[in-house]
Amino acid sequence: MSATVVLQPQRDKSLRRRHPWVFASAVATVNGRCRSGDTVDVVSAEGDWLGRGAWSPESQLRVRMWTFNKDEPVDNGFFVRRLSTALTLRENLVISENTNSYRLIASESDGLPGVTIDVYNTVIVVQLLSAGADKQRDKIVWALKKVLPGKDIFERSDVDVRAKEGLEPLVQTLHGDLEPVVTILENGIQIQVDIRNGHKTGFYLDQRDARAAAGRYARDKDVLNCFSYTGTFSCYALQGGAKHVTNVDVSDPALELAAKHLEINHLDSARCNMVNGDVFQVLRKYHEEQRQFDMVILDPPKFVDSKASLGRASRGYKDINMYGMHAVKSGGLLLTFSCSGLMPADLFQKIVADAALDAGKTIKIVERLTQAKDHPVIGTYPEGYYLKGLVCEVTDL
Repeated sequence: MSATVVLQPQRDKSLRRRHPWVFASAVATVNGRCRSGDTVDVVSAEGDWLGRGAWSPESQLRVRMWTFNKDEPVDNGFFVRRLSTALTLRENLVISENTNSYRLIASESDGLPGVTIDVYNTVIVVQLLSAGADKQRDKIVWALKKVLPGKDIFERSDVDVRAKEGLEPLVQTLHGDLEPVVTILENGIQIQVDIRNGHKTGFYLDQRDARAAAGRYARDKDVLNCFSYTGTFSCYALQGGAKHVTNVDVSDPALELAAKHLEINHLDSARCNMVNGDVFQVLRKYHEEQRQFDMVILDPPKFVDSKASLGRASRGYKDINMYGMHAVKSGGLLLTFSCSGLMPADLFQKIVADAALDAGKTIKIVERLTQAKDHPVIGTYPEGYYLKGLVCEVTDL
């Protein structure tokens, strides 16, 4: 018998609209004994059953909802159904003979809060970031073996947010004999993914559509790829006909892998050079040298970790975009991104516009980019929208 969480009066509206979170301040009482991660029923102050979720006593997100169907138990079959539904969407939208890697589960948007699952060809990488997800590890692995048999399964639950749930970082093999580096195919481009040490779950699958857009824009252009990581934007650009690409990143291993990507995709390494350096400093140096490019890509890491850091992050975004625009020839293109979920899209556009004024430039937004189709946003959970991108023509004032 599961415990029951009773909400404060008039704190049930969001759950009735099927938003998947219950904050600590909304909880009145808990009837019954429940441990971290246990499944609980949630009822209104009047006793109306609202949903079933995972209890997290150390988090401000006290309950994350698994289901709003009273007749749906959170058992092995539940996870098989969630995974199967998610896989069907990806099969319809993403998976093809040219793309064998995708996000299978985008947490709340796929009905599994705190769960992120990426498929890299023959390897599945799982992140369990909430107490409830951690508690259900065995059921999730069992369901993955049923839905996607024959693949190795690896866990990369090494994200700081687990601490807010009272959980330690965890990295481990869950099934199979894992190769540390796996080669995937994305829109026909080969990419090597370091499963154990790569960023996030190993790679940035959410930028797939943006990389393809960069390839379309790059023909006959001299391209500067900032925060280049393993150089995949540059592979698309060169395949799209770029004259030359410059990768800038602070990591030697990332730049070495970027060079490897040129090799395995049979791209001309003479048309690409690697610069190890801090992007802010490199862009300032280019400005002093009056060095400019036909197209500049700015894909920085997340600047916003909390609402309290939004002001500082905004200044960082403005600074990097101003210097990025200095590096664009008049009439050239800037592709600029924010992967910070707490950065509103309208504020990001305003920051870019303000950066243009400070740079003495005029921008025209010619395209908006967002996370790839395998990172959907369920209508009741707008927080699932996090990746904002703008393609801007940049001209002198």
